[in-house]
Amino acid sequence: MDSATAKKLSDDRAAEAATKAAAEKAAADKAAADKAAADKAAADQAAAAQAAAAKAAAEKAAADRAAADAAAAKLVPKAAVPAAPQAQSNCDPNYSGCVPVASDVDCAGGKGNGPAYVRGPVTVTGSDIYGLDSDGDGVGCEK
Repeated sequence: MDSATAKKLSDDRAAEAATKAAAEKAAADKAAADKAAADKAAADQAAAAQAAAAKAAAEKAAADRAAADAAAAKLVPKAAVPAAPQAQSNCDPNYSGCVPVASDVDCAGGKGNGPAYVRGPVTVTGSDIYGLDSDGDGVGCEK
């Protein structure tokens, strides 16, 4: 083999090796790019899953808070209506303050003739059966 043939053979082998090396480098670069894309897709998917989990947790917390508020609202006691004071058994229920039950009651110190008297003032809460509220303002024996 002459030197020109040997040189050509050597150059051909070098060119083949360079082409093979370039192809291997291109394949490695493509594999690296594919891996980077897959890693980015996995990271994006993980971030989306984390965001969805955070949103679900926030929605659950809001629902729990709403349920707790609704339960608390049911527990709020209604304002108690104060019971009217029980009239004493010998007091007329048409008046607050004790007006005795009798055939006639007049204001003490007034012009009435009894037989029973009351010191005022007394509030008329029902019918003024004894005529103690002379001016009709709801309060009797106020003078």
